[in-house]
Amino acid sequence: MDFIFNAVMVLGAIALIAAFVLFFVSKKFAVIEDPRVGQVQEALPGANCGGCGYPGCSGFAEALVKGADSGSIDGLFCPVGGREVMTRVANLLDMAIANSEPMVAVVRCNGTCENRPRIAVYDGLRTCAAMHSTSTGETGCGFGCLGCGDCVSACQFDAIHMNPETGLPEVVDDLCTSCGACVKACPRHIIELRKKGPKNRRIYVQCVNMDKGAVARKACQVACIGCGKCLKACRFDAINIENNLSYIDYSKCKLCTKCVDECPTNAIAMVNFPVRKPKSTKQVPHTEKAVTPPAEQSAPKAYVEENKEKVKS
Repeated sequence: MDFIFNAVMVLGAIALIAAFVLFFVSKKFAVIEDPRVGQVQEALPGANCGGCGYPGCSGFAEALVKGADSGSIDGLFCPVGGREVMTRVANLLDMAIANSEPMVAVVRCNGTCENRPRIAVYDGLRTCAAMHSTSTGETGCGFGCLGCGDCVSACQFDAIHMNPETGLPEVVDDLCTSCGACVKACPRHIIELRKKGPKNRRIYVQCVNMDKGAVARKACQVACIGCGKCLKACRFDAINIENNLSYIDYSKCKLCTKCVDECPTNAIAMVNFPVRKPKSTKQVPHTEKAVTPPAEQSAPKAYVEENKEKVKS
């Protein structure tokens, strides 16, 4: 009995000491969380997509609170919630937010089945990442879309789908939150986030091929050949050409469509613009002219003069 009693006393003493140690450590190293973090996190959509640049909404909420403590939350934006959510967050933190332009994902490739014929058959894991790591794909273009749909799998908002006829991904503007998941998923970097533009209108070069003109055109009929005609047509310094590829800066573009008219390969996309009316041919007003009788047209001058003399006599 004494053995059992001693064991109980020893274990009880150890438990008591451990409890005191845990209590001391919890007080000494306690992390006090700002209650605003939880409030901000509740205001966020909870998508945890990473489009804000932070690992989930909790990390973004902490960044917002730290930014508010430092005096500014500029540069912090939730692409899923948009301006409405950011306004609510700013009110919670007693901060002001800067105006931010709505963005949308665009696919910078127009290599459809017609424009970019298949020259090979890929027999392997049907993902863009796998195909890109093993080969140039099933076409002659080593820069364009691989068509396996990694971007579709990455999108959490059902905003991008593969078109079975063209073999290319298409973005649904109304569903796209500009989270950037599709941009990260594409191994060839053909998807980028661009400003939606007024009335959802935007102009961009729908090609990322950096080969020289003849090589690029051979691989795809609508490839950018770096001819520079769009650069000369732009009056706003919105276009630059680098590595045989033209690029339009959406922050400078005024949507004048001059570059679209000048592109010889139709490599520049023009989205949500009204359909252009065909140029009407100007009708020349009809004016009646005096018609000379056939006999007088063909009669010699001497014959005409002789007949006039006869008439006078």
